[in-house]
Amino acid sequence: MLQGSPRFAAMALALGLAACGGVHNQPTIRGEANIVPASYKAEILAFLRTYLNDPTKIRGAFVSEPALTQVVGTQRYASCLRFNARKSNGEYEGSKDRLVLFLSGRLDTMVPAKSDQCANAAYQPFPELERLSR
Repeated sequence: MLQGSPRFAAMALALGLAACGGVHNQPTIRGEANIVPASYKAEILAFLRTYLNDPTKIRGAFVSEPALTQVVGTQRYASCLRFNARKSNGEYEGSKDRLVLFLSGRLDTMVPAKSDQCANAAYQPFPELERLSR
């Protein structure tokens, strides 16, 4: 038997297990990933109703229509969203931009927008969000 082979076997096993673990963390996409989200406003409202501590009395709500956007090396439909929500203590947190990502025509995730991601967004008033209730 070759000297050092147990170390080699242990390293190969560790690398193999690490590779297998990564595969399970990847999302499984069935069908077309880039379908235009038809009811993007309704999906955003439903998400924010559960996501925000206090979804009432939102101010300055604006949204852009979904457009194909390059996100982490992948084309995805995304909308830019801007609003001023209240914190749990009732104070307003200030207006912030968020990037809403869609997968297969459905809302997938919402993340804080980086400075360049929504800089040129064609925002439109989103009064439905300002009227949101619990």
